[in-house]
Formats: sequence, C-alpha cells, structure tokens
Amino acid sequence: MQGLKVGLEIHQQLAGKKLFCDCPAEILDEKPDFEIMRRLRPVIGESGLVDIAASRELAKGKCFHYHYHDSVNCLIDIDEEPPHGINQDALETVLMVAKMLNARVVDEIQVMRKIVVDGSNVTGFQRTALVATNGYIETSEGKIKIPSICLEEDAAKIVERQADKDIYDLSRLGIPLIEIATDPDIKSPAGAKEAAEKIGMILRSTKRVKRGLGTIRQDVNVSIKSGRRIEVKGAQDLKLVPLLVEYEIKRQEALVKLRDELKFDTVEDKQIDVTDVFAKTEAKLVKGTLDKKGVVYGLRLEGFKGYLGKETQPGKRVGTELSGYAKAAAGVGGLFHSDELPKYGISEEEVALIKEKLGCGDNDAFVIIADEKGKVVRALSAVVERANRIKEGVIMEVRNALPDATTAYLRPIPGAARMYPETDVPPVKPSLEDIEIPELITEKQERIKEYGLSGDLATLLSKSGRVSVFEGFIKKFSGLKPAFIAETMLPKMREIKRKHNVDTDKISDEDLEEVFSKLNSGEVAKEAVEEIIVTIAKSGKVDWSKYKGVDDSEIESAIKKIVDENKGAPIGALMGKCMAQFRGKVDGKKVNEILKKLVG
Repeated sequence: MQGLKVGLEIHQQLAGKKLFCDCPAEILDEKPDFEIMRRLRPVIGESGLVDIAASRELAKGKCFHYHYHDSVNCLIDIDEEPPHGINQDALETVLMVAKMLNARVVDEIQVMRKIVVDGSNVTGFQRTALVATNGYIETSEGKIKIPSICLEEDAAKIVERQADKDIYDLSRLGIPLIEIATDPDIKSPAGAKEAAEKIGMILRSTKRVKRGLGTIRQDVNVSIKSGRRIEVKGAQDLKLVPLLVEYEIKRQEALVKLRDELKFDTVEDKQIDVTDVFAKTEAKLVKGTLDKKGVVYGLRLEGFKGYLGKETQPGKRVGTELSGYAKAAAGVGGLFHSDELPKYGISEEEVALIKEKLGCGDNDAFVIIADEKGKVVRALSAVVERANRIKEGVIMEVRNALPDATTAYLRPIPGAARMYPETDVPPVKPSLEDIEIPELITEKQERIKEYGLSGDLATLLSKSGRVSVFEGFIKKFSGLKPAFIAETMLPKMREIKRKHNVDTDKISDEDLEEVFSKLNSGEVAKEAVEEIIVTIAKSGKVDWSKYKGVDDSEIESAIKKIVDENKGAPIGALMGKCMAQFRGKVDGKKVNEILKKLVG
C-alpha cells in the first residue's frame, strides 16, 4: 500500500537472573507469600513536563495491590532497597545481539527512569538503558534500520483489574528485557512478520533468551499516508502480525473517511440524567446497574446519526472508538449508542424518550452509559473528547492487540517528558572484546541438512536449540542414521505424547543417550523405541532384558513356524503375526527379508 509505514518494537525476556538483583527470572502463578499496596503519582520528567499518558493514569484514581513471592522477589522489587548494578550476563547478551544486528554500541550505558504509573511497576517508573544504535537487518523488502537497542526491566504481571484497584504479580517484575526498535521501513503486512521472525531468530540463536508464550512480545507501529502513528501493544502470536497491520490500515482509512464526511461544530459536554426513562426497563444490563443505585446519563452527538454504526475494524465500529475512551477513562463496561438501538432489551419507546430528553434532532445521535455517577461523568467526558477529535482523523494513541487481531484503545502515546536519569545505578562502559557471535539458527539449519535431514526436520531441530546434543549423538552412535536420531528426539516425542498421553518432557538427554546406545550396539531393536520411551516417561526405569534381541537362527525358526501354520496367508498378515510375537525385539526389515525368502 502506498504511504504505509510499519515499524516494530520487539521485547524479549532473558534467562538467568533479574536485571538489578540476584532473584531468579521465573514467573509464578501460585499463591503469594504476602501482598502489599501502593498508590502512584507521576513526577516531572527531564524536559520539565509531566507525561500525558501518566497524567491520564493518575486521573483514574486507582490503588495497586502486588503479590510477592519469597522465592523470586526481594526488597528491590517492592522499592524498599536500592537496585544493585546491572546484571553482567544480561548486559553481555544484549551486546552480543547488538553485534548480530550490525549496531554501534554506545560509549557509556546510562540507566534512565521511564515514568509508568499504571501500576505495572511498584516504583512508578521502569528502568531502561540505551545500549546500541544504528543497526539493521536485511529482508526481502530491503534493509530495515534499527535505531535503538535497549536493556530494560520487565513489568509486573496483571492478575485482575477492578473498578478501584488493579492487582499485579511481582514475579515477572525485573526480568531482563531486550527492546529492539526498527525504523518504519517495513512496507507491507507480510514484511512486518518477516522482520519480526528474523529478529526473533537472531535472539533465539544466542541460546540466552527465555522460551515460551509471553516471553517475546511485538509492538507494531502503523501509519498510512493520511493517518498518524498508532502503536499496537502486545502481539504475542507472530502469525497475527500481518492481520494486525491489515486491520489497522482498515481502521485508519475508516477514520480518515469519517473525518472528511462527518460535519459538526462541537460536541458539548452536556450530560443529562435519563435514569427515569428506565424505571420499568427490561434491559438487564441497565436494570442491574439501577438495582445497585447506579445512574444512566446521556449525551447528544449533533450530526452523528448513522455514523456511530460504521465499521472501523471487523466487528468494531465508530461507537467502539468512543466506548474505548470511556472504558479507559473510568473503567465502565461500555456504552450504548443510538445507531444500535433499540436492542439489548432497550425498547423503541425508551429510545424515543431519550431523544426527547437530550433534544436530539433528525441528524443527531446519542450515547448513554449506566454505572456509578462519578464513573459515568468521567466516561462521558472522555466520549466528548474523542468525538470532537474525530475532526483530526487518526489520533496518535496506544492500542492493545486482541486475540482476533483487532485492537482496543489503551492510552495516549507517551512522549519524552516521561524520561529522567536513574541515580541509583552507576553508568557502565561496555566492552565488546570478549563478545563472540554465535551461529545463527538459519545457518545451523542449512548445515545440518548435510546429515541427510529433510528441510522440515532440519528447521524443527535448529529451532529447538538442540543441534549440539544431536551432533553429539551422531558422533557417538555411528551405527544409527542421523535422520532417525533427529526424528526420535523431536517428532517421535510429540507423537508419543499425543498417542499415549504421557509427559515426554521428562525424557532427559541422558535417557535418550542410553536408548541410542542400546540401539547402536544391537541390544534392542528400533521397533522397541516407542514402548521404551513410554516406560521411561511413566516410571523412569526400563527393564532392558524385556527388549533383548533374538539371534538370527531363532528368528528364522520362529518365522518358519508361523508360515507353516498359516499356509496361503498374504505376506502382510504373516508380517503382522511375526511382529506381534517378537514385540519389538526384532528389526522389522530383517523379519520382512526372511519372510520373503521363505514364502518366495
């Protein structure tokens, strides 16, 4: 698409210990040892201003509760002890990545404080440090520039959001993160996925990053020619990245069209109490609010009739844009708008009464919100702000990636006002002298194909991080084909796990080495591998005598007897009877050769 600009911010957790203490970088979901409570407020940044995103969070008036675990948290996590120096292993990893991304490492690393008062950090700020600049990667769309590579601490994990408080778990707080930001050089939705995949591959090639869902997150920045930059946060599934870009393009196009078509002067913040309209309502959501002594307020939107129902994303409409601001500002569940009514139990008569009370003309629309009075007033004021800014077309903002690749409003895009120096952590002068670049996963993939592995198997093995284990096995067990070893290590384990419902993750490299040793020496047949692995997964022990091989003369004698007892039977049926008798003690290839010789 002409005028499309896409950039990425990749956040990858590092394995080992936390960034500013010796606690393990492990995330827990268990019951906490105790809980603490904090209220946060923003401070003036280095520029002398208060960040707009921080100000919006403060206006919500929330308090924050934090779950603390003795095994992975310390006083640093709850801001009762100053941070220690930067984790040297994490620093070495980010320097390694900087070299792999062709970047220039800064002369001195200065830790900064990034103001964050949404509760995700107990201190009210996140510690972050610029490590390298001016890097790049090569893609099919050309060179993608990387202006910054940072090392920072991960945030606390959200447990639950409530109207007046948010609950976080502190086990994730302080885990080292590499943040890699690209320029908006990406030219297409597919190009965004390609760039993210390549950066992710480089990170995994270090063998120092955490693996699994949630350990790497992609933020996608998107703008179109007549739009503005939107930051989509938290895309965890790489497959969704192209769709996120496509849907944001659609959304921005819809907002630009709305800007050009919708004509109105100014939406006034004139909120009117319409609670009495619903005295006998059948609308369950409204009735539930009124039963709790809540209110229903309405707001007229002059000239908006027919526009609130226009689609911006699949399943999302202009009304959803207004609702997103209301939810973020006051924590309400949402709003009702006239383009979707009567519906949800709200009758035509109630709609007519609302229009009358709000003074709606033929071209006007309205919204109503049902909740506690204070929340309703804040929410409708946010709706007024968003409705008036429709004249701007696309507004720069941060949006949350949803599982269906649509997005929801989170907050304004923060600015430079949120940064100021960290005085508790001394600057570091980095050295690249002992930093060695590891072999890339893609390079390993091409190299191990030379062992006779298929392309898919080579890809699977190289991404697993177990190439060195595989190569150790093939050197040690020359009697086994490399492809068989690789198949057993990965696809076979998954098949057995699914087929027998056993935890093959319990099978260690030492267990596999013993299995391969027995196979290599001829003590057991390949046909016994599945049963042996199931046994190890269930009990951890194997009675190897059960799988001891049978000598050739005994095999031939037993097969001849089966043939004699089943005269005229097809070779397939005879094969089945033979393998059932030997139960994994004899190689199937050998049985087949003897059968063919005897049957002719």
